[in-house]
Amino acid sequence: MRGLWKLTLVEAKLFLREPEAAFFTLAFPLVMLFIFGGIYGNEPTPFFSGRGMVDVSTPAYMAMIIGTTGLLSIAIHVANYRERGILRRYRATPLHPTAILASQVAVNFVMTLLGALLLVIAAKLVYNLRFEGDVLSVLAGFTLSTLSFLSIGFLLASLTPTARAANIVGMVVFYPNLFLSGATIPKEVFPETINIVSRALPLTYVVRLLQGLWFGEPWGEHLVEAAVLLGMLVVGVAVSAWTFRWE
Repeated sequence: MRGLWKLTLVEAKLFLREPEAAFFTLAFPLVMLFIFGGIYGNEPTPFFSGRGMVDVSTPAYMAMIIGTTGLLSIAIHVANYRERGILRRYRATPLHPTAILASQVAVNFVMTLLGALLLVIAAKLVYNLRFEGDVLSVLAGFTLSTLSFLSIGFLLASLTPTARAANIVGMVVFYPNLFLSGATIPKEVFPETINIVSRALPLTYVVRLLQGLWFGEPWGEHLVEAAVLLGMLVVGVAVSAWTFRWE
């Protein structure tokens, strides 16, 4: 346990020293918030069912952070570790392989949560963000969503031979999810054809779940989203365990 804690602390420091990962997890959501919040403000409007632009966008930007961490950060990081032989050297230490992988999950989960907290605090202080849900319920939805996408990140890292390949595959998967799921552009402005496409994108279900819970809707109204994300988690973990390579 002590070794796991030390490894997790080291990985956290390395994460923060990686400017690209830290920027897109911690800073980029704030940039999006201030750009669109500055343009549209947060006045209630019938277009968003009596809510403001920031009220609707904040849980969607939380989904964006989850997608960034799962499809890009952890996939590229783990593939890079394998390519450079770091995973092989880690495996030669007394640490159990599960502890090595658990440290990656812990660091990326905490950084994702930190990015979401910074986003919520900024939205509340600057735009008087409204919250209608239950904190524990939103945290449960956030945890399920994050773990589901981290499992997909491990799956991408397992199937790609190099960090460069993981980066390319991750971006190919990430950008359609980013722009067509409602994570950046509100789904209310999408034409029906785009809404049909968005149903095939996993990040869509994160956006729907987090927005619904944020607005106080019960879990019973989001069983489809929960089932999809739970299925992603189970499949991602199972296939990653089967295909993961240490070198």
